[in-house]
Amino acid sequence: MANHWTLGCDADDPQQLAAFWARALGYVKEPGFDEPDNASIVDPDGRGPAIGFLKVPEGKTAKNRMHIDVRVAGPGPWDMTERARLIRQKVPELVSAGAMVVREESYGDVLGHVVMQDPEGNEFCVA
Repeated sequence: MANHWTLGCDADDPQQLAAFWARALGYVKEPGFDEPDNASIVDPDGRGPAIGFLKVPEGKTAKNRMHIDVRVAGPGPWDMTERARLIRQKVPELVSAGAMVVREESYGDVLGHVVMQDPEGNEFCVA
């Protein structure tokens, strides 16, 4: 049996980062975690892990060793053309929420994923 788990994230502004990731993932704020120095978001359907954000004094200094992939097409197998369309649809939404596009990666002649940064510069992929 799998354990429930939480992804813990350092942040400069936990509330801002939690709001961004809630929008990106379709999560909601977790009740009771709304103080200035911490925030938590949860899957409203109870399937995915919670994601917690804790204020830390130091800033981001290097590339992430672990990151989130926003899988807009859900679990595979995929129609790669439709998957690319969904990726291209999601990226502008995330940019309007404060993310930045870093680069696009292709699998042959089809869009594979888009590397982005969240509002605090943490890398993630839209795939």
